[in-house]
Amino acid sequence: MSGASEALLPAMIREKMAEFIPVEPFDIVIMGGNGDLSRRKLLPALFHRHLDGQIHPSCRIVAVARQNMSRADFVDFAEVACRKATQNWDESTWTDFASRLFYQIMDATDKNGPWDKIKKHLTRDDRICVFYLATTPRIYVDICDALKANGLNGPWSRLVLEKPIGTDLASAREINRGVGAVFPENSIYRIDHYLGKETVQNLLVLRFANTLFEPVWSRNTIDHVQITVAESLGLEGRADYFDRSGAVRDMIQNHLLQLLCLTAMEPPNELDADSVRTEKIKVLKALQRFTPNNVKQNSVRAQHKAGLVDGKAVPGYLENLSSGESSTETFVALKVEVANWRWAGVPFYLRTGKRMESRRSEIVVQFKPTPHRLFENADRAPNQLVIRLQPDEGMRLYMQIKEPGPGRMRLKSLPLNLAYAEEFLVRYPDAYERLLMDVIRGNLSLFMRSDEVEEAWRWVDALLQAWEDSDQPLETYQAGTDGPLQSAMLIDRDGRNWWNSK
Repeated sequence: MSGASEALLPAMIREKMAEFIPVEPFDIVIMGGNGDLSRRKLLPALFHRHLDGQIHPSCRIVAVARQNMSRADFVDFAEVACRKATQNWDESTWTDFASRLFYQIMDATDKNGPWDKIKKHLTRDDRICVFYLATTPRIYVDICDALKANGLNGPWSRLVLEKPIGTDLASAREINRGVGAVFPENSIYRIDHYLGKETVQNLLVLRFANTLFEPVWSRNTIDHVQITVAESLGLEGRADYFDRSGAVRDMIQNHLLQLLCLTAMEPPNELDADSVRTEKIKVLKALQRFTPNNVKQNSVRAQHKAGLVDGKAVPGYLENLSSGESSTETFVALKVEVANWRWAGVPFYLRTGKRMESRRSEIVVQFKPTPHRLFENADRAPNQLVIRLQPDEGMRLYMQIKEPGPGRMRLKSLPLNLAYAEEFLVRYPDAYERLLMDVIRGNLSLFMRSDEVEEAWRWVDALLQAWEDSDQPLETYQAGTDGPLQSAMLIDRDGRNWWNSK
């Protein structure tokens, strides 16, 4: 929206509009620039930041890939991707953005490749240049070695790595050491797009900018915490990758553990990157490890069968595989505990799965019930803080209120509701848009440090080893449901239930 148009809006509406502050000029080189991540996320994210005037007109966007594609073909590829992700399309705005796009055919691991052509696309040596590795992690180190061999790892360079960083602790260490030999730690941005979601970032504000919550954010008043990341989609072209990783490596190791860390961390001394990340690492170190003795009691692993999702029949997991055989889990439910002073005795229930009833990601903080039943005919429903990440980002604080009317006292649990779509009247940046701009600003607080990645893998490796040593059974569940019966039993044994947001 232009400044003139914005000025015509009522003051109350202008106050609710997001303010987009331009970043300094930069160039970005996307390795794997014609791939799925570039098409679905990166190119639309950059285009939307262009629409909101955050990107300087001199910025260049260079896609690097092995596929034989002309620049015109790549511009067409980018236009299809951006049109699909943009509501109000403007041809002149697209033409301006397209003028910044370039494509280079090259094997990014080849030190002797046509790197000089890449350099010609970059505007000058003293401005920020982001190298985004939208490739398989197996070649991260080789790409970095090629960048170094061609003098592209200078102080103006920033490196973005997509998850997963490795497949276990050993491979994560190998990647971190190889990449760290080329780029300093403060130039490496290990991205987890969940940390770019508005509601996730608001966790820090909610806890540390409001005196209301911090005094009650502990074992003294919180009964338990639930973290759910449910997907209604299936493999969506990722069958080979997912069958090698499973739900634990694909979702638990990064997304859910990051949400747990932000929920459970202690207040950092400052909001600088190292202070925030150090507090998250403390949570990971305090997480109780799984062993063959406790894993069956506190975990469920399952694989989905055929079923109905959104009224449509979908195949079972095995039907998506050419082999027709696999013991890879598509669903995981865990009961974990953070063994420190603040959280001792408070269970954290984590669950994630594919082909579930609906797509939703949310954190539910359930407080303890009142100690004395003062009101008769009341169900004593506990207070709950529900933080919805997707869809429909927002927060709801459920409280007991009296139902209007004469007669006996009737209590009902209703939410105080903060819905982002209602409070902020214009589209706000999605996770990749925000994180890309944070890379340009040099803000590392929402990106993972090398020791944080390794500590998460250390905990996950213990879980996977405990499953193997205990011969943990692989349960099944029907697509279009909320997981297997054993998941409900895991939390029911403690006298609790999974939160139902419907």
